[in-house]
Amino acid sequence: MPAEAAEIATGYAFTGEALDLGALLWGGQCLSGAQIRIPLSMLNRHGLVAGATGTGKTKTLQLIAEQLAGQGVPVFLADIKGDVSGISAPGEANDKVQERARDVGQTWEAKGFPTEFYALGGIGPGIPVRATVTSFGPVLLSKVLQLNQTQEQSLGLIFHYADTKGLELHDLKDLRAVVTFLTSDEGKPELKGIGGLSSVTAGVILRALTAFEAQGMAPFFGNPEFDVSEFLRTASDGRGQVSVLELPAVQDKPHLFSTFLMWMLADLFNNLPEVGDLEKPKLVFFFDEAHLLFNGASKAFLEAITQTVRLIRSKGVGVFFVTQTPKDVPADVLAQLGNRVQHALRAFTPEDQKALKATVKTFPNSSYDLEELLTQLGTGEAVVTVLSEKGAPTPVAATRLRAPESLMGPIDASVLDAAVKSSLLYSRYAEEVDPESAYEKITAQQAEVEARKQAELEAKEAEKAAKEAEKQARAAAKAAPQDASMVDQVVGSGIFKSLARSLGTQIGREISRSIFGTRRR
Repeated sequence: MPAEAAEIATGYAFTGEALDLGALLWGGQCLSGAQIRIPLSMLNRHGLVAGATGTGKTKTLQLIAEQLAGQGVPVFLADIKGDVSGISAPGEANDKVQERARDVGQTWEAKGFPTEFYALGGIGPGIPVRATVTSFGPVLLSKVLQLNQTQEQSLGLIFHYADTKGLELHDLKDLRAVVTFLTSDEGKPELKGIGGLSSVTAGVILRALTAFEAQGMAPFFGNPEFDVSEFLRTASDGRGQVSVLELPAVQDKPHLFSTFLMWMLADLFNNLPEVGDLEKPKLVFFFDEAHLLFNGASKAFLEAITQTVRLIRSKGVGVFFVTQTPKDVPADVLAQLGNRVQHALRAFTPEDQKALKATVKTFPNSSYDLEELLTQLGTGEAVVTVLSEKGAPTPVAATRLRAPESLMGPIDASVLDAAVKSSLLYSRYAEEVDPESAYEKITAQQAEVEARKQAELEAKEAEKAAKEAEKQARAAAKAAPQDASMVDQVVGSGIFKSLARSLGTQIGREISRSIFGTRRR
């Protein structure tokens, strides 16, 4: 082995438990005696798996995940394209697999790993994962709704108002009810009391919520809220549980699923105790298509990500970002990623060449011409540098990676569905519940207000009717003496008396005739 290659290999000769990535590439040869590894105790120092499309990033993710599970470390995987579910089934031996195993000195054995499958809001196959609007919070929700900084701050005020008024925000209709109330005639006075929230901004937020619901997003928010500590379980045989979040059904909603992954990570951060450095991490979280998380992100959102990544290490959680180039990840976050697996990059355009040069600058000094090497790597090959057991960067090593021992592809849909339905967690999270919250409370309050208004209106109408009746009665009473006086005058007049005598005489004659039988001639 050449002296330079031997020096690189020495940098990866760890004494403690480690994951095997592959064998050193030097001078166009694969040196199976020089194994490239990652110390298990350094997996909570986070990492990056990067490379152009088709260079093998997903297989590298699968390789690391199955070895972690094999050593008792729970793993979370975001399955964007639907091709990671194969980690639950034994792999299939073929000539390519056997050839790679010989090249890298791997004793390959087909294995499947204990796996749970999840789906956001139950859309797609998997145990439904939901979050309440309150736990999601205004910063993450602003990212999903694509609000600007002013609108994000206003949404924070709305959350504060709901909290102080005891209005629980479980699902989107709860939040919409609060915003609708604040923009109504009854609620506008409340706006003045929560500090600088304009009716116009509240209206913009309401429209964004309405459009968000119209896109079918409501199922992602509600109860029962998923307990992210489920991701920390181990199987009965001591292997780590692999949690696969199936995302193909929501591929067209990148802001949603990337932000939901951030919620899961933030929730873990808030709930886990401080543990410092461990012999092996409690959980390793793989964040696939990481560039989607940062696209269009607000300053507050980026600060939240940076803080979470920086501090969650001390809680025993490692985070691996999987993306195309390191420049997809903000510098403050990239600085926290101690373990690097860089697959090939393309340099077809000036922009590609710029990205290549930027990537090379993120690596330690190396014996390789990295700018040339990164464009010549084959599929399943990568440039690696990790943190040693002492926390120092290892020498840069061109590596031919091992083949995963689980199935490199998706499992059958019927098998996946059966695995979901047989899970003990399915009955816990499958059926959505809707407890009393802001929507019901505001609806009841508005119904009470409407009933009071109706009662007041009816009382006013009754009072008005009573006054009208009294007015008519007074008018009638005033007119009665005048009518009596008129009658007396008519009866007492000479004409009336004369007419009465005439009528009396005539009637008397008719009566006499009828009694005595006389007839008029």
